Amino acid sequence: MGSVIITGASSGIGRACAGIFAQNRYNLIVNARRVDRLERLAKDLEDYGVRIFFQKVDMRNNDEVLTFIRSIPEDLKPVDVLINNAGLSRGLEPLDTGSIDDWHEMIDTNIKGVLYITRAVIPMMKSQGFGHIINIGSIAGLEPYPGGNIYCATKAAIKSLNKSLRMDLIRTNIRVTGIDPGMVETEFSEVRFRDRQKAKKVYEKLKPLTAHDIADVIYFCATRPAHVDIEELVIMPTQQASVLINDRDYRK
Repeated sequence: MGSVIITGASSGIGRACAGIFAQNRYNLIVNARRVDRLERLAKDLEDYGVRIFFQKVDMRNNDEVLTFIRSIPEDLKPVDVLINNAGLSRGLEPLDTGSIDDWHEMIDTNIKGVLYITRAVIPMMKSQGFGHIINIGSIAGLEPYPGGNIYCATKAAIKSLNKSLRMDLIRTNIRVTGIDPGMVETEFSEVRFRDRQKAKKVYEKLKPLTAHDIADVIYFCATRPAHVDIEELVIMPTQQASVLINDRDYRK
C-alpha cells in the first residue's frame, strides 16, 4: 500500500480515518495543531506496523503547510490519498453580530487551508500519475441555516471547488470526492460553542453519526477501482432529514 495524508488528524473524523487506513496497511502522513494528540495517535496505531509521519501544522499558515509537504519522507511516497479534513465552525450568531475574528478562523481554515495543501499536493500526484483528493464538506454547504452564515459559505465554497478540481484534473488520473455529512458527534459543537454542556444538547434525543461512520465511507470511496470516482456523497443519520428537520424536533 501507499500513503494517505490526513489533515486535522488529532480528533474526530480525521483520527477515525487514520485508524481505518492504518488497519488496512496504509502509511500515514498526518497533521494537526495539537501535536501531543498526534503523538498519542501514533502510539495507538503502532501495532498495525505502518509508518506514521506527523507534524504540528496550522492549516491557516501556508508556510507551515508547505514545510509539512516538503518534509514527507521519500519512503512514504507515492501518496495515494489526500483527505482534507481540518475544519471548524465558530458561533451561531446572525451575520451582523458575528465575530470577525471567528470569520477569519473559519475562512482561513476551511477554505484557504484546503487550497494551500491541495495546491502543494497536486504536482506530486501529477508526477506519479495518480491520486485521490477527498474533501470533507458538510450538508451546511448544501443547505444554509440561520446563524450558519460564514460556516455554510465556507462549505459551499468547498462544494464548488470539488467540481472545479474535477474539471482541472480531468486528464491527470487524479480523482476528487466530496463528503458531506449531516450531524456527526465529534468535538465540532464543542469547538463551535466553546461550551461542552451546550454542545451535548446538540445530540440529545437522537442517534447522530459517528466519526467512524464517516471514516468507513471515506475508505470505501478511496478504495474503488481507479476508473471509478465517487464525486459526492451526502451522509445523514436516519433520524435527520435536513439541516433543520430531525426526529427530535417532531417529538417536542
